Amino acid sequence: MLSPRLFVAQRLTAALMAPLVAGHLSGIIYAIQGGLDAAEILSRTQGSVAFALFYQAFVVAVSLHAAIGIRVICFEWGKLSGRLLDLATWATGLTLFATGSFAVATLALG
Repeated sequence: MLSPRLFVAQRLTAALMAPLVAGHLSGIIYAIQGGLDAAEILSRTQGSVAFALFYQAFVVAVSLHAAIGIRVICFEWGKLSGRLLDLATWATGLTLFATGSFAVATLALG
């Protein structure tokens, strides 16, 4: 079940993720073309507030977008409803947010 608010939220997160994905892929291509190894990449990203903000925005958008998508899949294919559907949605979103935020904090903030 997807309310109009969730429908709009998923479309907005998709619109936010488009430039973030482009920026992420551009960074990967730049790093690979420059021959950077993992240690050099980490030395450039650790302590970078801009890097942390960029990827934290990515984490928030992906967490919301995926949780809403999982909600639709659980409803349509899994026939979940009510509290169980809400639980699946929240569990997905919070898990992705927590693991993504941990990764950003570890890589960007050291």
